[in-house]
Amino acid sequence: MSVAQPARCLLSRRLAAAAKPAAAPSQCHNFHSSARLAAGRKPRFKSIRAEEMGLVSPEKIEEFSKKTFPKYTPEEMEVLKKRYTPEQMAALEAGEAAIDPNDLTIQGRIRRDPYRLPYLDDFSKIYPIIDKRPKTFPPPSPNARFMTNEEHAEDLTRRIEALIPKDVNFEGMPDDEIQKILEQRIDFPMEEAKYFLEPETLVNSNGPSNSALAPALGKKLAGVAGMYKAPIDPEDLGLDDEGVYQALKKRTGMTLKNILEINTKVLVIRFVENQTRLGKIQSAWVLAIAGNGNGRLGIGEAKSVELAVARQKAKLLAVQNMQPIRRYEDRTIYGTVKAKVGATIVQIDARPPGFGLRASHRLFEIFRSVGIHDIAAKMPRSRNPMNSVKACVQALLSQKDPNELAVGLGKKLVDVRKVYYGGNVY
Repeated sequence: MSVAQPARCLLSRRLAAAAKPAAAPSQCHNFHSSARLAAGRKPRFKSIRAEEMGLVSPEKIEEFSKKTFPKYTPEEMEVLKKRYTPEQMAALEAGEAAIDPNDLTIQGRIRRDPYRLPYLDDFSKIYPIIDKRPKTFPPPSPNARFMTNEEHAEDLTRRIEALIPKDVNFEGMPDDEIQKILEQRIDFPMEEAKYFLEPETLVNSNGPSNSALAPALGKKLAGVAGMYKAPIDPEDLGLDDEGVYQALKKRTGMTLKNILEINTKVLVIRFVENQTRLGKIQSAWVLAIAGNGNGRLGIGEAKSVELAVARQKAKLLAVQNMQPIRRYEDRTIYGTVKAKVGATIVQIDARPPGFGLRASHRLFEIFRSVGIHDIAAKMPRSRNPMNSVKACVQALLSQKDPNELAVGLGKKLVDVRKVYYGGNVY
């Protein structure tokens, strides 16, 4: 074997490597998929300084300062002198002289949003929305305790004796005249509100304590009586004094008598929880239906912290959402319908007279509310309570009108009920 062949092969490889161009250095890749911005990217618009536009010139600053932070007028100074002592006026003038309005214009930030404070330097007024309520009463005494029944009776006796006028001699006076004098001298609604709305229930206390609750407002007080009334319709004949159905009457145009005649039923109640930073907040979710028994059906769902409120809201929404349902001979449906909600499928089939309602208890209530008497319903898959009710309502609303089908096919609709049912159609 020749020694020159391996040497020639090695030499040719070395020359070929030298003749190839140098490989480009490897580029660094980012660890994210977004494209990398160019290093020398310039903004689309040229930056203009406020000084170049003349917005912060000394003349503009002076004009804005005089307009936003005006000095006290002589009339305002006279009013201040009547309210404050000379020493306080000297302190006010020194404070005004120490603050330059131009500094407030340049360094200050004046809010223009709708939630700004309604004042800049007037802290003499207390706004309940922003400021805390001042604590005008001392803290409660540690020796205070609740009254007993006997002490409550004595306290009521003292209050009544304090109301009796001392300059009138009631001896030998008839009851009618005594009653007339007391009504003239004593404001009974005000005293009743003081005793029942803000009662004193503690003994050994040093007066009323600080509270975050607003004082109660009596309904019979002068200037308040007759102003806050529930929207009562005189045509309701006292059936809705609390005004529960007034908004529903406006939305539906129905009378209260028609609303009360509608049959409402709660079918599903679930308790749900909302996880917050304060813990789990439990609420009640209610699904209700409403029907007049003559071809109208509605469904309503509501949620509230109180179960009674959720039930009432769901029933009102069900009455508001009532829609007409097609019925064959006012007793069954047209053919077979099917609807699917989630994993629940509801199939409803028409049946001859006398068949009855053969369905689950929730679907039974729906058919009875709408006025259907002969029907068969089945759920081959999931039987979730909420989805089964919604699927049943969707199936009833998705019925095909035979007249529309006949017109669409270009054919004539003929009644052959006597052929199918042997004349027993009612």
